[in-house]
Amino acid sequence: MEVLWEKEVDASSIVVSPRPVWKCRLCPMYGKRPSCPPYAPDWREAKEWVGSFKKALIVKFSINMKDFEEEKRKVLLWLLKREAELFREGKLYAMALFPGNCNLCDDCPFERGQACRMPEKVRPSVDAVGIELSSLVDIDFSESVLYGVIMVE
Repeated sequence: MEVLWEKEVDASSIVVSPRPVWKCRLCPMYGKRPSCPPYAPDWREAKEWVGSFKKALIVKFSINMKDFEEEKRKVLLWLLKREAELFREGKLYAMALFPGNCNLCDDCPFERGQACRMPEKVRPSVDAVGIELSSLVDIDFSESVLYGVIMVE
């Protein structure tokens, strides 16, 4: 995993709609992880939440697709670390959004109806809250990348 870039954007440029949430319904992880619908905040609530921010960071990560789950886990941990750094810098409401479902645990107890082992670390996925990533970046499906979002202030 490598951070390719980190870009600050105006939060007002973030499009939030039901379209990404409907795409989530096609995912085999739908309803299985606490970062996914129906457990993530509704897109309407997320739209209001995003609207309360002025700035956000978009982060592009290069990953090795041969080791996808481990690479994605590194991305999630990097986003959580960056969120904590921003908090320490005085950005009290900084909050990361994951690229896709949470995979912090190798074996997710939530999938089996048990409590999440790390509820303090789980963040909703970008799509689960209705953020249209394509409104922020040009997506090239030939790239082996993931995008994370951190709402800042």
